[in-house]
Formats: sequence, structure tokens, C-alpha cells
Amino acid sequence: MLYTRLNTKRKMRKNATLQREVDTFLATGDHDLLYRNWPGRHFFERAEYATECFRSALLSLVRARSSQTALSLPRVDPPHDIPSFVRAKVEPMVRGLFRRDECGPVLKLLENSVVFILPESIEALIQTENLENAWSLANIYLTGIGAERTGEQAPNAVGMSVETKCFVSHLYFTETNPFFDWVVHEAAHIFHNVKRKTAGLRSTRRREWLLPIDFRHRETFAYACEVYSRILELANRPKDRKPLLEEAKACLRPPGDMVDFDEYVAILSNAVARRNGWKAILEGCSAMKKSRKPSQSGLAPS
Repeated sequence: MLYTRLNTKRKMRKNATLQREVDTFLATGDHDLLYRNWPGRHFFERAEYATECFRSALLSLVRARSSQTALSLPRVDPPHDIPSFVRAKVEPMVRGLFRRDECGPVLKLLENSVVFILPESIEALIQTENLENAWSLANIYLTGIGAERTGEQAPNAVGMSVETKCFVSHLYFTETNPFFDWVVHEAAHIFHNVKRKTAGLRSTRRREWLLPIDFRHRETFAYACEVYSRILELANRPKDRKPLLEEAKACLRPPGDMVDFDEYVAILSNAVARRNGWKAILEGCSAMKKSRKPSQSGLAPS
């Protein structure tokens, strides 16, 4: 009898420990990478069991919060041909940043990179992406439907880029701000996430990544590409670009400390004044810009 009681207490403590790990994962996206508290004869069994529990808990939470907001969700109709839609959005950026012979492979990479986070696709994404990405995608989706996120540390975002994939919230199709384009923004991040050889381009020691974007300027680059792409779409003539930039400055401010707003505006101002504004954005955010002579930078003096 005493042995049975002790064994029951051990099981209760074990279950409580595992529940705490699940709760920690839901709140923060973090977990013990060695899965030391989980049952199994070896690491792989422990990892498999824990991962299944984490995914199951995340799915249950998303389903519960989705059901609470289902009646208020706006109808979203994504394009039938998503690769063609994405290509049309990113082609001006690609042709402005790459040599003519490199544009084809880069466009092929980008047009197949975008995944929209839709009510009908979120469960499959949670089941197939790694745990870290699944947790982030779940929270992007919950933000998009106006539901509470899984924890205070969860991202309050509308998209993210991981290697060759761009994930974009379904809110993209209901956004009304004329200077927002999250597809272009997330696609711009691929240029520093992906190596040239992955896209089938020639690579050298000094040209390893698709574009040499400075680590500190990655968000500045993405925001600038996003706004500049919309300015080009909205401007009927080159002389219309500067007034549109003034309009954009009044309603856009990148969040937090990720972007120096004055520098961001200076880069955009230089872009709208240039024939190829994309090159101006790259020059302003390049990891190699400090090694260039001032006359080669194309940037207005500060």
C-alpha cells in the first residue's frame, strides 16, 4: 500500500512537471532542448513525445481561441495563383536590385516562398513547422483574428521570414494603409537569409548572400523596400514620388528600436530622387557601404 501511494505521488509530481513545461512553451515558445523530464528510453523518444505534447497543446489553444472569434472574422479571398501574385509584387524590387541575368532565379525563389497564414491552413502549419516556428505562426494567426496571444512574450506581428519562406498574416488582404505591403517586406528579408548558391547564382567569398545587407539595417532595408514599392505603384509619374513620400512619412513609423527613423526617411528620400531607388536603398543598408568612398555611396551627406 505504501509503495502504491509513493508511486502515485511520483506520477503526480511528474505530470505537474510536464504540465509546467507545456505551459512554459505556450507562454514563451521555449523548452528544454534535451527533453530531460520527458519519458522515453533515449533522447529521440523523449523529443518525439514532448514535441507531440507541445503541438497538441498549441493546437488545442488555437482551436479554442479561434472558435471564440469565428463569427467576427472577415471573409478572406487569397488569389488563386499565389506564385503569380507574389511575382507581380516583388518583380520591380528584384529587377532593381539584381543584374538582368540573375533576376530569373531570384524571382523563381521568391514567387514560391510566400505562405499566407489562413484559418484553413494554420493547423497544418502548426503540425509541420518546427516548434519554434509553429509557436510564432500560431501567435501571428491569433493576432490576425483579434484573439489573445499565447503569452506576453509572443510576437505581435503580421509576418516573419525563415530562410527561404515568408509567412504573412491573412490580414494582408484586409489592410487599408496604402503604404503597407507585408509581402514585399518579408520577401526583402530573404535577401539576407539566403545564400546566392541556394538561388542558383554564382557565389564568391565576398558575395555569399543574395545581397550584402548590414545586420543592423535588415529591418530598415525591409521597411524601405516596402514603402518604396508602394510609392512606385501609386505614382503615375516620377515627379509624384516625393509628394507620396511626404504622405507616407505622416502615417508610417517603424516600431521600437529596430529602425532609426531619421536614417530610414533619409534613405527613402534618396530613393525617390534616384532613377533606380532600389539601389539607393541597398547602398544605404549595405554591409559594404563603410568601405566605399563617399562619392560612390549615392547617399546625400548627413
